[in-house]
Amino acid sequence: MLSLLGLLLCLGCDARPVAAAMPVDVELVLAVDVSRSMDAEEFALQRAGYVEAIRHPDFIAAVRSGLQGRIAMTYFEWAGTVRGESLVPWQVIDGPESARAFAARLAARPFGGFTGTSISGALDFGNGLFDGNPASGVRRVIDVSGDGPNNIGLPVTGARDRAVSDGIVVNGLPIIIRPSPTFRDLDRYYAECVIGGPGSFMLPIRSAGEFATAIRRKLILEVSGASPPAGLVPVAAEPVDCLKGERDRRFYSDPYFPELDR
Repeated sequence: MLSLLGLLLCLGCDARPVAAAMPVDVELVLAVDVSRSMDAEEFALQRAGYVEAIRHPDFIAAVRSGLQGRIAMTYFEWAGTVRGESLVPWQVIDGPESARAFAARLAARPFGGFTGTSISGALDFGNGLFDGNPASGVRRVIDVSGDGPNNIGLPVTGARDRAVSDGIVVNGLPIIIRPSPTFRDLDRYYAECVIGGPGSFMLPIRSAGEFATAIRRKLILEVSGASPPAGLVPVAAEPVDCLKGERDRRFYSDPYFPELDR
């Protein structure tokens, strides 16, 4: 009995106070497409665009203009699946030094593309990253880029809706430099099928020369919380088929779509 009493009294002996999460203005996940429909030049321009944008004084000024004056950010690359070795872990950005450190980690990641386009997989993976973030933001945002429609994994609208129901805003960066002859309305697809949440927007890239400025503009809008111009969310002239990417596949080996004819 004495032993049992001692055990009960000491159940909290090793307890430690839980440290409060560092408050930040926004938790930002950068989910970047590296599918092989993009060539080596586009890979390089996209990576350089993110590195340059994160180092840019205008981005740093936007970060410091918030109530807390800092954000938390992470980055990963995806195609048919998430490229795990591309992950840059969560880091608090609060000025030039921390921004340059994050950009340096990103620049040091090796290039590597692979097949498939699973926007839904990228959104679900990005959603899960918030659970491991040691910071706590007023806003949570997933910034997803891509040069084609979802064609692998679960439907993209379900992944978008799961993120939005968790209080996450999904913004899009559709890359339309070399549009597919069978899918030319990627901006409308992103507007109708990918982005979601209060104030969500998408910003298309239509030429290689727009990478750096478009990425910087998008990041500044996201960290500042400013309302995007109305033109960044196009109004669809007609309903968009959010399963068009799945329907256009030549080989239907995806177990999530058994009803599609081979």
